[in-house]
Amino acid sequence: MKLFTRRRRAKRLEKELGTGLWRQAHDRYVRGLDRFHQILDGVEDDEVHNQLVVIGDELADRLPLVYSLCQQAHQRYPATEMRVPAGAQMLHSALSRAANHLATTAEAEAMLRLNHGTIEAVRHRADQVLQNLNEAEAALGGKTREM
Repeated sequence: MKLFTRRRRAKRLEKELGTGLWRQAHDRYVRGLDRFHQILDGVEDDEVHNQLVVIGDELADRLPLVYSLCQQAHQRYPATEMRVPAGAQMLHSALSRAANHLATTAEAEAMLRLNHGTIEAVRHRADQVLQNLNEAEAALGGKTREM
């Protein structure tokens, strides 16, 4: 990515997500996705790789939702630091759990890559991510418009 493109994107993220809690929530999800795809690159078994691609795509398809949730949270509950604003506890908790489960999804994927795990374990963790995102959406008050 070019320097000016990165700078424009960073300014847009700062404007729309702030610099505190909601930006961190978004960035943690992005880092989890990056980790998932880094591990995926090392999977040599084609059948397992293809199954993991489907799961990874499903999680990546939720990134616009995460962005929208964090953007709306920043508008509704501005936070310039890491303190959770009153009324935003359930939303923040669900977003935080989604990012944590995404990290454990990548961990389960790494175990599978090393032949010490199962695709079912990866699927289970990914389902937890999706469930937490549904909970975050509900905490914000229903259907969220994706960007």
